[in-house]
Amino acid sequence: MNPFVFIEDIGRFVLYFIEETGQMVFLALRINRWIFRKPLDSRLIFQQMTKIGVESLPVAVTTAFFTGMVLALQSGYTLETKIKGVSQFIGAVVSLSMVRELGPVLTAMVIAGRMGSAVAAEIGTMQVTEQIDALYTLAANPIKYLGVPRFLAFTFMLPLLTLFADLVGWTGGLFVSTLKFTSAMTYIDSTRTSMATGDILGGLFKALVFGAIIAVVACRQGFATTNGAEGVGKATTNAVVFSFMLILISDYFLTAILTALNI
Repeated sequence: MNPFVFIEDIGRFVLYFIEETGQMVFLALRINRWIFRKPLDSRLIFQQMTKIGVESLPVAVTTAFFTGMVLALQSGYTLETKIKGVSQFIGAVVSLSMVRELGPVLTAMVIAGRMGSAVAAEIGTMQVTEQIDALYTLAANPIKYLGVPRFLAFTFMLPLLTLFADLVGWTGGLFVSTLKFTSAMTYIDSTRTSMATGDILGGLFKALVFGAIIAVVACRQGFATTNGAEGVGKATTNAVVFSFMLILISDYFLTAILTALNI
């Protein structure tokens, strides 16, 4: 394989990623401008909140529960075998890991895979079947009618889902820790002494930002869909890929900012 072709492909992808990110920023600004323009259809917002939040809850909490179990199992064995006599800190490890990082990040990825792709496919189908153009003829702005309800639903429901994920993940860690390593009271005491309110708020702030990212990425890919059914499939895939990448990239910078602010 010609190495120059490989480098060219990487450069082409980087340029495409930068261009798409810029388009997403412009779309986010347009969505936020339309949020403050009345009327705001609460019915559409609650419909999206039900789809994004209530219907996604089983998947999110199942992922969090087994993540907490694996985290407790792995950290427990590590603390028992590598650092003797400190397995009483399993509660601190699980709770801080879930609340600060794994809870918001894994929940965001689950929702991006489940609902981000669905939103991109839904709007993309409307785009290729000219339903978006029909909204213009009816004097209904697509950003206001389609983008704003989904943006508000994602940014409101993702922190709530993250709260449930944190709690369920912590419970999964408690189950494994009590079964194999320490008592329940030791696990709870370790959590209580190590975790502060700022840890929880920092994780929820991350979840809010991740929700906004998923909403904007999904809407952007949906509105930019072309070429019929093939384009809808491509938009769905791009929505998931871009969401995952931007979640992980933004997670680093958010962590750096929160750490600098001592939160």
